Amino acid sequence: MLDDLDHRLIAALRVDSRSPVAALARELGVNRSTVTARIERLRDSGVIEAFTIQLSNDVDRDAIRGVTMVSIEPNRGQDVVRAIRGFPEVEFLHSTIGVWDLVVQLRAASLSEFDLALERIRGVSGVRDTQTSLLFNSLTALGPRG
Repeated sequence: MLDDLDHRLIAALRVDSRSPVAALARELGVNRSTVTARIERLRDSGVIEAFTIQLSNDVDRDAIRGVTMVSIEPNRGQDVVRAIRGFPEVEFLHSTIGVWDLVVQLRAASLSEFDLALERIRGVSGVRDTQTSLLFNSLTALGPRG
């Protein structure tokens, strides 16, 4: 179970996962060994799966981005998630409730690569239906909430 310090540490790492342990310790009001131990425990328990980067849209301005809604056959969710999670074009993967079971955000270098990624998703055993919308402009920046 995560406590308040875990949640604050995760929030700080979401803002900048490369923050030095000393800076995190100062921000959280604890010593460095506590931060190091918490990060190690969160990684070992699977709460933190990876540290990653987020590119500015300015860097990859010509990329094709889109959101694909996926409907899954009953009792096939885990298999479908495992398959789609491994596609290099997948930026984000979310489960949801309603008509669609998954929301997949994709990024590809060209329309033809984007189309191939969609075909691979549609070809995953257990995928019943998809609906895709292309994304044009990001209207808000990601960052700390508040």
